[in-house]
Amino acid sequence: MAPKVWFVTGTSTGFGRLIAQEALAVGDLVVATARDPRSLDDLVAAAPDRVRALALDVTDGAAVTEAVAEAVDAFGRVDVLVNNAGYGLRGAVEELTDEQLRRVFDTNVFGLLAVTRAVLPTMRAQGSGLIVQMSSVGGVTSRLGSTAYAGTKFAVEGLSEGLATEVAHLGIKVVICEPGPFRTDFAGRSIQWSEPMDAYAAVLGPERARFAAEDGRQPGDPLAAAKVIVGLASMADPPLRLPMGHAAFRRIREHLTTRLHELDAVAPLGLDLDYA
Repeated sequence: MAPKVWFVTGTSTGFGRLIAQEALAVGDLVVATARDPRSLDDLVAAAPDRVRALALDVTDGAAVTEAVAEAVDAFGRVDVLVNNAGYGLRGAVEELTDEQLRRVFDTNVFGLLAVTRAVLPTMRAQGSGLIVQMSSVGGVTSRLGSTAYAGTKFAVEGLSEGLATEVAHLGIKVVICEPGPFRTDFAGRSIQWSEPMDAYAAVLGPERARFAAEDGRQPGDPLAAAKVIVGLASMADPPLRLPMGHAAFRRIREHLTTRLHELDAVAPLGLDLDYA
């Protein structure tokens, strides 16, 4: 089979870097993007004929369009898009500023949409393609301290589920990856916090400590996850949703079970409201 062309955002570290490396390991071609392309020098050096490193801030629409055009110019097509660029923002809603909220949604949601929309014409013309959206278990169920981040990932889930129905007839598939805690730098360098308020200290203070203590001790192996994600490109019928890791499966199962119980409980209030 001909090598596939991957377009991966947020490739400087974490999942993005490992996915790019694993795609190269199976013989594929990679367009690796990062805000600072110098962080990708070692990736290029490892396979200079199969890697293009591009500067890309996904919140810059013109840069997105240019990067996708460069990818197609370099390799002729885009077979797999991995929307990995993003970051975490934690804190109580009242603590967060407008700027913090708008920036995380600009990156995690509108940036993802911009790259997806830029790649779709090429995939349509090809009659094939795979779009991998890096969501989170936080895109299925929110938890204390993660309100804003979960809001962005809930948006990714809904947008991607709808997108999958829109593009299926074009030969394009969508997979929503939902990792739990993995041993990347997400809980360290990549996380941002609100300025704490005394009113929320009792509930968010312990959560801040718990989250910081988790950094570097998460149970998930990101390399194992990257191998699975790269393997999706070889599947004839990949899943729409892919929870990743024991913690993700446990939390999602608990959440969906609770939702079903809640649905039954509120039926007397909300069910019989149609015209007779």
